[in-house]
Amino acid sequence: MNKFKTMEDKLGLDKFKPSHETHLKIKKEVKGNKVDEKKLVEEVLFICPAKVYTYDENKGQAIVSFENCLECGTCRVAAPDEIEWEYPTGGFGVTYKYG
Repeated sequence: MNKFKTMEDKLGLDKFKPSHETHLKIKKEVKGNKVDEKKLVEEVLFICPAKVYTYDENKGQAIVSFENCLECGTCRVAAPDEIEWEYPTGGFGVTYKYG
């Protein structure tokens, strides 16, 4: 029997050591066109398994919770022109546990 009821339960096994600087950025402009952050987050980046990308209606901008990043690269594949993605600096990021 699976002891995990939700994806969040399983992700809770991972250990995170967040950096103070982000390794993920949404570009403001691509090929001379302004990036529609709301559309990008809601229609493309919703696939992030760690829900790193959200859109704050009150602020009118995307929120990037880089400290939750699983470093899987899904966002980079889904939005290669809109996302600047790097691995976190040495010693920071996610450590996976088997289980």
